[in-house]
Amino acid sequence: MSQLAEVEASEKGKMKAKVEKILKHDVNCFINRQLIYNYPEELFAQAGVMAIEHADFEGIERLAKALGADILSTFDETDKVEYGFAGKIDEIMIGESTILRFSELRAGEACTIVLRGSSKHLLDEAERSLHDALCVLSQMVGETRTVLGAGCSELLMAEAVTKKANATPGKKALAMHGFATALRALPGVIADNAGLDASDLITRLTAEHHNGNKTMGLNIAAGDIGDIAKLKITESFKVKSSVLTYASEAAEMILRADTVLRAVPRQRTM
Repeated sequence: MSQLAEVEASEKGKMKAKVEKILKHDVNCFINRQLIYNYPEELFAQAGVMAIEHADFEGIERLAKALGADILSTFDETDKVEYGFAGKIDEIMIGESTILRFSELRAGEACTIVLRGSSKHLLDEAERSLHDALCVLSQMVGETRTVLGAGCSELLMAEAVTKKANATPGKKALAMHGFATALRALPGVIADNAGLDASDLITRLTAEHHNGNKTMGLNIAAGDIGDIAKLKITESFKVKSSVLTYASEAAEMILRADTVLRAVPRQRTM
């Protein structure tokens, strides 16, 4: 029993020495990747330092970037260490899970988006939609131009293509009219996806454009048409141009495949 007590006292001494090194860094929150035993946790509490344990390896690296902090394996030096900052650390409940939230970050360049749904299929779809939206935002950093959305730009492009087609002789005009028809179909797809009466909305929208109201589009929230410029519904110019280019290239490849050749089955010989 005396030898066991000596081993325990030696371990407690090592723990206390390590905690004292950590406290010299003058921080009020210590985050550890592994378990923190009761005795070191008690020492942290006496010094007024919050101790967080079991931070996963991948998460601690993202957290260090968000807080602007260094990840340390030893605690001897205190001069060249970058300490992170968070204005508030609190514990919140999301569903049945308890998580720690770091907010009011100094850099303000990190955030967490929590997706919740009734099924994995719904969550996968929400994640895909969110990923697409973030990709659009990342592309707009270099190309900031925008176009009117909600079906307005498609009708404007269809009108321009139709005018060009009317002045073009030969069979090329037929392809151009087909392209204009495809552009006019896109606002109808938007209305159908929103559960609205596409036939009524598109005919009214086409009439507005014909009468010179070139900024009219679909107001999905109201279930009607509206002035898109006033509603400030815009889309990325780069994404819009890429979508049109890919769609036209796909249509061109389909038209080129006029015949499918199948190999004759090999005759079996006995």
